[in-house]
Amino acid sequence: MKLTNNFSLHEFLDSRFFNKAEQKRVKESYRDNTFELEPNLIILADNLQVLRDHLDARIDINISYRPKWYELSRGRSGTSQHVELKAADIVVKGMEAEDVFKEIQKLIEEGKMKEGGLGRYNSFTHYDVRGTKARWNG
Repeated sequence: MKLTNNFSLHEFLDSRFFNKAEQKRVKESYRDNTFELEPNLIILADNLQVLRDHLDARIDINISYRPKWYELSRGRSGTSQHVELKAADIVVKGMEAEDVFKEIQKLIEEGKMKEGGLGRYNSFTHYDVRGTKARWNG
């Protein structure tokens, strides 16, 4: 299912971090919770499309939706923005994660992207649409 000009549903549900059984459960979890998750997904995809259009560069989503059972199985709290499908860990082809972080920050300040969480990591940038400002270094 296509969400925007450049993003499809599978990009938000598929991840190399899931094994085959987990990948199946992730898709089932999304299907079972579509009513709650889809509004968040649309907001997230629309904002990532703004970034894509601004940068004129491909954006790869390392991981987006992580159901609560997955988070708990990894020893996490289960309260991540990923659980609500409000977050994506992204890589932009040809850009360092720090530069992606700065571009998102600029677009937020200009009112072009929704305020939310921004995390700087060595190999990716976390962005979420929680609606309040949160910043960190991973």
